[in-house]
Amino acid sequence: MKAIASVHGKVEVRRTESVDAQEIDSLTRSPVFGPLNVIHLLEKANLAVTMANEKNKILAHASFLDYPIGDLVDPAEWEPFLRKHFKAEKCTPLNTLFLHLFVAQPNYEVGCLKEIVRTIFTALTELQYICLVSPHVKPIEPVLEAIFEPMEKLSKDGPHCLALVCQRHIYCPRLHIRQARVEDHDDLTQIFSDLSEELSNCYGSYSLAEFIEEQDEENHAAVCENEGLAVGFISVTANVDLKLLNDCFELSVFGGLYKEQQQQADPDDATPQGDGMDDTQTAPASALQGVKAELQKTQCAEMDESPENPNAFCIHLFVVDKNHEMRSVDFLPYIFKLFPDRDYCVILIPKLSLEFPLLQRFIRVAPHPSCTLDQELYILHRSGLLKSVEVRSALTADRPAITVLVRALNLQQSLLDDLVAFLQARRDQHGTPIQAFVAQVEGQVVGILITRNEEDIEYIRAHYNIENFIYFSHHRYEEHAQMCHFAMNPIFQHYAKHFLKEALRQAHKSCIYHRIYPPNHAQKNSCIHWLGSVLNCLVPVRPRQQIIYPLEELGINAPSRQITKDQEPFALNLISRKLTLEPKVTINTRIVVVGASEIGLAFLEVLAFCPHLRFNNVTLVSTHGFPGDHDNTTGFLSTSHAYSNRDFALLSLRSSINVVTARMEAIDREEKHILVSGSRKVPYDHLVLCSGLQYQVPCPTSDNVRQPVNGSELQTWHRPPRYTGHVPSNLFTLNDQQDCVELQLWLRREFIERDDNAIVYGNSLDVYTSVEALLGLCIHGSRIHMVLPPAAPEDSCFADPHVKQAVMGALEKARVHVHHDCLLAQMNNNQHPEPLTSVSFTTNGPILHLKCGVFINLSSKSVDYAAYQSINDACLMFDERLVVDATFHTNDCTIRAAGPLTKFARRYYAGTWSHADFNSKEVGQDLAAALLPLFDPTLEPPTSPKPEEDRFIPQYKQAKVQGGILPGGYNYLHITKPSTPSARPPLDEQVMQVVTGRVETGNYFSLHLNRFEAVESIICLSLEPFPVSNYLTLYGKHQQLLNHLVARYDQDLVYDLYSFFRESWCMALYHDRFPDFELEVQQILESTTVEDHGSVSMTALVRQLVAGRLEAADDTELLLKEAFKGSGGLASLKGSALNYLRYNRNHLPVYALPGML
Repeated sequence: MKAIASVHGKVEVRRTESVDAQEIDSLTRSPVFGPLNVIHLLEKANLAVTMANEKNKILAHASFLDYPIGDLVDPAEWEPFLRKHFKAEKCTPLNTLFLHLFVAQPNYEVGCLKEIVRTIFTALTELQYICLVSPHVKPIEPVLEAIFEPMEKLSKDGPHCLALVCQRHIYCPRLHIRQARVEDHDDLTQIFSDLSEELSNCYGSYSLAEFIEEQDEENHAAVCENEGLAVGFISVTANVDLKLLNDCFELSVFGGLYKEQQQQADPDDATPQGDGMDDTQTAPASALQGVKAELQKTQCAEMDESPENPNAFCIHLFVVDKNHEMRSVDFLPYIFKLFPDRDYCVILIPKLSLEFPLLQRFIRVAPHPSCTLDQELYILHRSGLLKSVEVRSALTADRPAITVLVRALNLQQSLLDDLVAFLQARRDQHGTPIQAFVAQVEGQVVGILITRNEEDIEYIRAHYNIENFIYFSHHRYEEHAQMCHFAMNPIFQHYAKHFLKEALRQAHKSCIYHRIYPPNHAQKNSCIHWLGSVLNCLVPVRPRQQIIYPLEELGINAPSRQITKDQEPFALNLISRKLTLEPKVTINTRIVVVGASEIGLAFLEVLAFCPHLRFNNVTLVSTHGFPGDHDNTTGFLSTSHAYSNRDFALLSLRSSINVVTARMEAIDREEKHILVSGSRKVPYDHLVLCSGLQYQVPCPTSDNVRQPVNGSELQTWHRPPRYTGHVPSNLFTLNDQQDCVELQLWLRREFIERDDNAIVYGNSLDVYTSVEALLGLCIHGSRIHMVLPPAAPEDSCFADPHVKQAVMGALEKARVHVHHDCLLAQMNNNQHPEPLTSVSFTTNGPILHLKCGVFINLSSKSVDYAAYQSINDACLMFDERLVVDATFHTNDCTIRAAGPLTKFARRYYAGTWSHADFNSKEVGQDLAAALLPLFDPTLEPPTSPKPEEDRFIPQYKQAKVQGGILPGGYNYLHITKPSTPSARPPLDEQVMQVVTGRVETGNYFSLHLNRFEAVESIICLSLEPFPVSNYLTLYGKHQQLLNHLVARYDQDLVYDLYSFFRESWCMALYHDRFPDFELEVQQILESTTVEDHGSVSMTALVRQLVAGRLEAADDTELLLKEAFKGSGGLASLKGSALNYLRYNRNHLPVYALPGML
């Protein structure tokens, strides 16, 4: 949060982390705080800060909650309690926090607490009071007396408690705002010159004087003063180009920033008059009428958009000293008074700029999809300055106002039904307790929140990584709630997080979860308005990889039904008490991703799940839109098991990105935009190209097909020319699931009932899965012709000859015609190819002529021509593929690329390696990791590697995966380590194979180990479905970890690997947290010291034995066991294993723990 200098060197005031708990607990604390559990306090605190030195030694800590200490008063009722017994009428939930703990190193208490209090007031602009209210009436420590003052009691008969208060104005006073004068120029010049180069270039050093001198009725300038010195400047103008703003931004909900037509006054709108915006003053009548007006504007009421009736003024220039930027909001009441007839303040900021503190009260306005303006628009209604925001339980009398508030929303009826259920029975139709809260300003309802008790918290804990954000054991089951509905007047959206914080306090909850179901399950979705604003308050929670349990084999040892039950998939977002005051960094930089490949999706996933970052302008450009919008169960294409429709539902990437359904046609590097089909421009600040390779429409090879061609001539056609002719309507090139869906619909409509042939052309695994998909549509095998072009031996799609043998046998049994080494020569005998009725192929024998009803093309995978033309015309380096360096950069620093589209620059001497040889998700995650340091303030900024360091390409460890359903109904899976096709050794040359079953019986399982006896390759071919996600975790595991697989196999104890890996012992291996346990074991080995061998770690001892630097007895294994046991490492290892099993007991009940038997 803040770094300062002290006698301890550089001291930092930062957010408290859970690892600080033990050191905090060791510091002496005042008895006024009473007995407490530090970890529990940190888990429930709204804000916990720690002061630490450069060595991360804790000097002081303070925890703050939004209610008093102990059971003095119900947390939901502290406000009337304080006002009844103390002079605390100005204390509200919005401006008050309560100190629950302060500890510090001896002799530094006062200085540390002063700095912490100053930092808290600076960081939280709404905070006015820090109170210490405790039932533990003990002698007050001197440090507390120095900072706090007693609250004035209203009567002598009040409760026996301690009540102290610390006020903002003592440590962080408000800045004085006044009109700017010419003599302020010298004070402001230094601040102005310290700004970014971009702002200096826009205004220059003399424009500041011009802003001050040219003030009139429509142009004003003001400064903020601190101790008589101008530390900030703002220039505002009434001249606003509202037409441009309406053309570029979604302003209809705000009436286009024009005034409403004058209507007859409603006597119900009369309100008390006031003239201020601070905590104690009421709102002016015009402001409150604006609240009602905004509710009506959401119904798109007709507005008078005459240029003579603008309703906004604009901040033209704003500068402030860094040390006072958190008080920027002090400008806002002043500048609104300068324009009493205008309700909106607007400001445009460059997209590359980070949000600054002044914008905390503003609302970001979404741009139109066609907007190319390189600025973001933020607006603030004058009513948004009101601080009399009250949150309370909904009443029957609120129903008409709530109806008006939500009547334009799609799911408003669902919200109103739940509201009625709350008002009548406090329970929903299933009997689950529900709660409804309203936010009101000056008596008018501006927000509604409805929650229900989260009854599926065990399912959520098991299926989502909520424990990345909370300590589950410190939250009672009844403290978890589910957000059903949320709606808030747009002009008060900046109070959304406060609304949620108050709901948590008043409902006695600690966590609220929000579920997002996929669009096809819209009836399950909540009524949320605005979704973007709500998601900005919550953090996204990653789904957990689930074990696929053999429930029948496990019997009573299986996990509970609450965990294993099948539910509709949903994405989860969370807010807990300790996240209510946790800010997010808003990133408005325009990041455009071209291509919905697995690499692109993995990249987007990383950005979407950064809990402390909010990316507002991430755009995916894809020919067929977002892949999760289409059915991916057609079976025509093989799969890498990276993403499924269920995965897309669990991630809900659509809620955090924009999708442009179009094809990229050009890149303008100078103007920094791409041109997509439809002549639409998509501007970017960072462009990511990961469109991959696509099957291309095949080009017939020759006009003369009368003469046969020998095999060597066939091989020369490995790079066919581009086809430029008419593409027949019955020729389908399958590149994604949308193509497959369109083919499937066409087949059912135009082909299945006819007798024509289906030609499947290509030599990839997709050819075989497509043939099986055709057979699955009840197309007889005799109508299917599988035509295989010539391919190099290393390009075979089957690594195991047994698999190929079984598939070819299944094709023969199904009477599918298979033609080898064929090249397309003619379509319709070189006549017009519409529709395609016949095709001819060149072979090394007689010419192959086939009648054709549908031609399914899966050949000639290469860079899409439109993409190539865009890249080439943009002068990006292209050498058969787009050239990138080890950090994904092209020759343009703002354009990155990854995937099969790319190749490494020749300076790496890695011509045989490319991103295509690695796991796509891992490459996409690494791509995101390379980009994040540009935006994430918690990461070190990126630096260019030195030339002598930039010599190696990145290496990836995750397995390459390919699978699908093959002819014969075989379920196929191939897992292998990353390698180039030419470098991949044949299976019979690998060190060890464990093979069970036979392809003929449909239970073939082949597992291959490397020289270190770790799993390097897995091939499964089964007539029965198998748990793919379980098998993916086996890659890289040592055979001894697999229950001494080799020894058991040699003893003929493993007769079926499918059954072997369904046994209960291996469930822990499939658990998503097992890699963390493995890492912990490795750390134990590295930290365990063996005293009898020179005080070296176990890891170092093993290295010495392997290198022959240490003489050992014949039984090396026994030596290591005794050394490990004597060092205490064995006890640590056992303890770690038991902790792992205990902590994950909900997933792993199959394992017995001490004391159970």
